[in-house]
Amino acid sequence: MQMNFHRKLPIPQEVKKEYALTEKMAQVKAERDESIRAVFDGRSDKFILVIGPCSADHSEPVLDYISRLRRVEEKVADKIIIIPRIYTNKPRTTGQGYKGMLHQPDPDAKPDMYKGIVAIRELHLAALRDYDFSCADEMLYPDNYRYLSDLLSYVAVGARSVENQEHRLVASGLEAPVGMKNPTGGDMGVMMNSIMAAQSSHTFIYRGWEVTSVGNAYAHAILRGYVDYSGRSISNYHYEDLLRVRELYEKSKLSNPSVIVDTNHNNSGKQYLEQVRIAKDIVHSRNQNGDIKQLVKGLMIESYIEDGAQSVGEHVYGKSITDPCLGWEKTERLIYDIADKL
Repeated sequence: MQMNFHRKLPIPQEVKKEYALTEKMAQVKAERDESIRAVFDGRSDKFILVIGPCSADHSEPVLDYISRLRRVEEKVADKIIIIPRIYTNKPRTTGQGYKGMLHQPDPDAKPDMYKGIVAIRELHLAALRDYDFSCADEMLYPDNYRYLSDLLSYVAVGARSVENQEHRLVASGLEAPVGMKNPTGGDMGVMMNSIMAAQSSHTFIYRGWEVTSVGNAYAHAILRGYVDYSGRSISNYHYEDLLRVRELYEKSKLSNPSVIVDTNHNNSGKQYLEQVRIAKDIVHSRNQNGDIKQLVKGLMIESYIEDGAQSVGEHVYGKSITDPCLGWEKTERLIYDIADKL
């Protein structure tokens, strides 16, 4: 094997024991989990916002951002459930570049996986302990999910991973709602197949165990746009797109038909400021059509303290070091505008 084995890492159970939830934190998370599930199964008409940085970089600005979300949610809680994004793994199209806090808890330093495991758990713990927020993360590496499984209230499977069998099978065993993104090529059939797989029971190998999943009834679609054969960004958040997904759900007979719309990525053509217009467009579509309102449960928005993005090493506080994000002032205004229009 052409790999260097550096050290044996602690298993999730050991890390959870050392960095544990309190009884109060577990209760807060259980209450949030129930509120979020109620949206996906139709018992609640609240609107979900999965919102935050493209990727978590440093704990201080991420928690600063989350503290601001807490103050905003207190004013819109009758209509909106905010699920902060703490995305600790960053998929890379070519495999090159910053791969997220799990790999590099210090973006300027060399990878250190043990420090990364501790850093991402401490960050999610702080969000729950200090701000009563259980958060969202992307399941880029299914084996690593267990390090955060008692902390996450929402999980996303990315566009590059959604066709992967392991991601689909592990998603079928999670208690948290799992959003399956449409693939980068835009094939809606692939996305629907992934939801069907995630909602079904399976027997498979996971972390050295033979396991059987019961199926995740809260697995659902995330629309994020796609890239056509010539490399152009094509959006799929429009009124007609949403009706098309509704038709696919009707044919599939899947449980809890639900869509979260990603306002960035190829839906915005990676023009992050377009997220404001796109978010309002989707809310307008919901208000025009009862079927769309029932289907679209919320939005995914990339947002941080400062507008735009920077390169690793520039050190502008609260500015993304991966994809460009909407700054705080625009974000706060957008959340209030969404609440007014719901």
